[in-house]
Amino acid sequence: MLVNATNMLLKARDGHYGVGQFNINNLEWTRSILLQAQAMQSPVILGVSEGAGKYMTGFKTVAAMVRAMDESLGITVPVALHLDHGTYEGAKACIEAGFTSIMFDGSHYPIEENIAKTRELVELAHDKGLSIEAEVGSIGVVGNGEIADPEECAKITALGVDFLAAGIGNIHGIYPANWKGLDFEALERIHQATNNIPLVLHGGTGIPDEMVQKAIRLGVSKINVNTDCQLVFAEATRKYIEAGKDQQGKGYDPRKLLKPGADAIMDKVKEKIELFGSANKA
Repeated sequence: MLVNATNMLLKARDGHYGVGQFNINNLEWTRSILLQAQAMQSPVILGVSEGAGKYMTGFKTVAAMVRAMDESLGITVPVALHLDHGTYEGAKACIEAGFTSIMFDGSHYPIEENIAKTRELVELAHDKGLSIEAEVGSIGVVGNGEIADPEECAKITALGVDFLAAGIGNIHGIYPANWKGLDFEALERIHQATNNIPLVLHGGTGIPDEMVQKAIRLGVSKINVNTDCQLVFAEATRKYIEAGKDQQGKGYDPRKLLKPGADAIMDKVKEKIELFGSANKA
């Protein structure tokens, strides 16, 4: 059942566990994540970037596809369909397209412009019954990541956003060998400045398990997972082809070719749900 993310993250915050956001970009990935969440009775968030949404032929098509799959598989756990790192125009489009949650990444704007755009999107999202996430402190793809300013976090939180992604040294993609780790002192300052709002940890791939669990104890309620699923899918598919299984019988059939990768994603989702502590929290 598709819902907005607000209640599931509030429950996670109060219960000191995390909800996984697993980004999707095709049918096999979506099906694998939904089935594993159902099997483990875990709430789950399906994240869609604007790029993936366009690749999957449009926001309206993505929303319709997820709703149809959710119904056809008989999914009963809470599922949020979330725009990840949306632009101002992209967020508006997804509000109209049937998403149940959006993220507006206004971190690259001057703070006053970020506030103005976020305020408008909060009103639009809440009028439609959607949850909305904002970001403070750009979460990049290299280096040691930015640290968000607690004062800016407080200003954005005061606009009525439902949860907040704040940079605490996290990055997207594979972490470099010289990465310094999460800044937990910054996380505590942000948590205090934002009146206990559910916080979001982007770039969950590569962060040591003990750091993830400590972040959850300090107020993080949603953890984004993307690269992890990409890596295990690629590895499983490579092994299938290198073993020559695509040349055995009808091993070239896409349903067989994609199955090892889909199974690997299910295993990875299971691992993350257990780490986050959200099993049997639906």
